[in-house]
Amino acid sequence: MIDEGALAEYVDGLFVREPPLLAELRKTLEESDFPTIQVPARTGRVLELVARMVGARRVLEIGTLGGYSALWLLRGMPEDGRILTLERESDHAELARRFLARDGAAERVDVREGDARELLPEVGPDGAWDLVFVDADKEGYLDYLEAARRLLRPGGVVLADNVLWSGRILEDQADEATEALKTFNRTLAASPHFRATILPLGDGVALGVREG
Repeated sequence: MIDEGALAEYVDGLFVREPPLLAELRKTLEESDFPTIQVPARTGRVLELVARMVGARRVLEIGTLGGYSALWLLRGMPEDGRILTLERESDHAELARRFLARDGAAERVDVREGDARELLPEVGPDGAWDLVFVDADKEGYLDYLEAARRLLRPGGVVLADNVLWSGRILEDQADEATEALKTFNRTLAASPHFRATILPLGDGVALGVREG
């Protein structure tokens, strides 16, 4: 029997170097009343690499929390790269702004507060974004996929976290969030607008490349 935990530790030991500021942010989240739902460091490393591979200069993040994933994304972007991140909770947004400022990235990341489904119609221009990362309320994932379809340039990438949902996507009788993720996965798989798969990374990360 393969020890998947030991394999993950092996990979992390070789490839994941969590910067001190991100380690501090993760510890702050873990020791506070904030939900500890930020991506793991190994997923953050993948965000950095994907941003670098697509040459991302314009990134949309849906769901900020404390800015942990945004800080990883920035490490894969050029100096003129910019992130717009949408966050519903004002205390989460404030924590993100504080750590982004400490990283010297305050001018590169626009933390916009409000419900993403209400904010997204104002985001543009269409077809001009390089990467969209989704890690927010699961009930909204289908709406966020449609926003990614509209906003991404050909060759741009959508990433969505938690799409395996600790295995609950295999349940026949599921709650609203689980059903929303099952619908998202089926829609992404069948979409003519994306070439996609799911990476068995953390809680499952969907990856789709926007077709021309």
